[in-house]
Amino acid sequence: MNWLDDLPPVRGKLLRDEALGPFTWFRVGGPAQALFLPADEDDLVAVLKALDPAVPLTVLGVGSNTLVRDGGVEGLVVRLGKAFAGVEARDGGRIYAGAAVLDAVLAREAAKAGIAGLEFYRGVPGSIGGALVMNAGCYGSETKDVLVEAYALTRRGERITLSNAELEYSYRKSARAAAEPLIFTGGLFEGRPDAPDAITARMDEITARREKTQPIREKTGGSTFKNPPGHSSWKLVDEAGWRGKPFGGAMFSPLHANFLINTGEATAADLEGLGEAVRADVKAKFGVELDWEIKRIGKA
Repeated sequence: MNWLDDLPPVRGKLLRDEALGPFTWFRVGGPAQALFLPADEDDLVAVLKALDPAVPLTVLGVGSNTLVRDGGVEGLVVRLGKAFAGVEARDGGRIYAGAAVLDAVLAREAAKAGIAGLEFYRGVPGSIGGALVMNAGCYGSETKDVLVEAYALTRRGERITLSNAELEYSYRKSARAAAEPLIFTGGLFEGRPDAPDAITARMDEITARREKTQPIREKTGGSTFKNPPGHSSWKLVDEAGWRGKPFGGAMFSPLHANFLINTGEATAADLEGLGEAVRADVKAKFGVELDWEIKRIGKA
């Protein structure tokens, strides 16, 4: 019997052999064996409780830093939608955001509420769920600096609350999320009081900086590699000669050498192949190991 036949009826959508490329910023990749778009948290809990533990489970956010390989993704892929996109300002300079809320929307809503300290999210592509998984950040600030606690579901469908400390954050990583499959449903953040106009002005500066230095209108996945200790990835890619150099339908952006882009008709193999070629070249020339920041999922 197919494992899908053992799942309970859903109130959301359960799609078989659904192409995942349209759900990612790279616009490439094969299909999910099954894609689940839950109607709400209860819908998701019911499916998780019934899901065979042997079936692979993948969570896909807005796909801003995800590369789906051409062979597609086995098992169940979960993507959270409107039911997980609530934002609510609370007392004490705090604000709640669901996992499907875009990082930039959290920054905007915090500004409206006069909560400063979350402006950096205006420059982070992606959604809050991804930010919680990878301690997303930019321009000197990151998620661990502003998070009070996160809310998640375990693989077994249990609801849990995790403090900032329990997530064990480091650079672009949560040790807790790496050790145990979790589906984040939201987070509670804390800033400091400030005038909305002043906060918005700082966000506008971040936006202007991004537009000048990053290919934000391209089919890209944001920062491709993490910065190695003592180095900037973009400088290593540039100095190795890969800025603007075509590789199939892929290229590292002429505007920012750590941004991998689909120039039009790239395959996932083109994009990953270019990244691996650059990693090997940088290691050979400079003795520095570049680690992927983009999450690569599925079969080649």
